[in-house]
Amino acid sequence: MRNARQPHRTQTYNATVIVTIDGVAASGKSSVASGVARALHVPYVSSGLLYRAAARAALNAGLPLTDEAALTAHLRAHPLRLDARADGNRAYQGDTDLTPHLHTDEVDDAVSAVAALPGVRAWIDDHLRSLPAPFVAEGRDMGTNVFPHATAKFYLTASPRVRAQRRVNERDADIDAIETALRERDRRDARQSQPAPDAHLIDTGPLTLQGVIDLILQRVQAAHA
Repeated sequence: MRNARQPHRTQTYNATVIVTIDGVAASGKSSVASGVARALHVPYVSSGLLYRAAARAALNAGLPLTDEAALTAHLRAHPLRLDARADGNRAYQGDTDLTPHLHTDEVDDAVSAVAALPGVRAWIDDHLRSLPAPFVAEGRDMGTNVFPHATAKFYLTASPRVRAQRRVNERDADIDAIETALRERDRRDARQSQPAPDAHLIDTGPLTLQGVIDLILQRVQAAHA
């Protein structure tokens, strides 16, 4: 998806409005959620950044990625904090800003294993549910598990090749290797990443970033009318 122009919207939304944007890895969730949030003048919440922060915390502490008890104990003792804004999210552990270290191959390889741990998912879900609405939340199971009462739900997808090309545009890497990694990531994430029965499915492959944002805005405004 190409970069979006700055949207111009004047409608405001009350404190009960929650929009969820779920989808597979590299489907454009973060860029879309940020654009929708800016248009609605509300924060956007990146659950994926929290999972990446949990993976980074585990790696920094030298914890086995499958040791649920050790990792959840570490999160309770050294909790993460998400600073959710319309123009971007940052993740902290104490006073340490983890954000610059969260989009690396090492974290890419670790995050699915960490996200599969029920204790970690429960900790992150509780943190997300404590955030004050209104907001746009993006992730894997925002519409199915975390915010099933959301005002409007969306699920983004695209072919592995399209998603791999997007990753190549973001970092210097081999497209075939990225596509293989994304297919494996899809397999690992399949249990957590399913569209809600009432979600709108959007194939982002043939659309521009702004096209996806506009489509979501139309449906959010229709749901809110």
